[in-house]
Amino acid sequence: MRYVRNTAAALSLMLFIIAAAVTITLNFRQLYYFDIDYLHIAETSGVDADTIKENYDILIDYNSMFNHDTLYFPDFAMSEHGRIHFEEVKNIFVGIQIMGIITLILSILFLIAAIRKKDWLFLKLTSIFTIAIPAVLAVLISINWEQAFVTFHHIFFSNDYWIFDPQEDAIINVLPDTFFMHSAIMILGLIILGSIICGVLYTILKRKQK
Repeated sequence: MRYVRNTAAALSLMLFIIAAAVTITLNFRQLYYFDIDYLHIAETSGVDADTIKENYDILIDYNSMFNHDTLYFPDFAMSEHGRIHFEEVKNIFVGIQIMGIITLILSILFLIAAIRKKDWLFLKLTSIFTIAIPAVLAVLISINWEQAFVTFHHIFFSNDYWIFDPQEDAIINVLPDTFFMHSAIMILGLIILGSIICGVLYTILKRKQK
């Protein structure tokens, strides 16, 4: 029973860490602002940096679970296929945000039970489970980012609407693949950080217990 409880707690906390990493990265707009200069997005797209930021902020606001507005880019045309794809992307992000809230509540309940029993095994298991995911993904990304990017879309989308036509959906001109790679790296980094924190906490608590 102890191992079942700790495994369930570890899985819940692992899912929360993943959801938190994705949500934090999604809302960390400074990463994209940095890439505007680093990737020379304004120069290659022919759109000034302030306009790019304004439209990007609209896209990020749209992906919030609390936002129910219709997506509209004031400076970029959008096709019907583009609109559908952005809706599908939003559904994924909203699902992740909901998962984060649910797993946070569950993790708190498991934590309360762990404090009462002074059983910290779930932290060790979380650290192990969580580190395995970024390890696998990091290998795939390092081998071939483009293939990993395409595979991701094939897994999560049942159509090819994610293949934008720059003439119909000019927003893609300011969303280069390298930016998504940087986002993936940030997500993996945050997940690894979560794993390390759980491992360190487990070690500290076990030493105090002894």
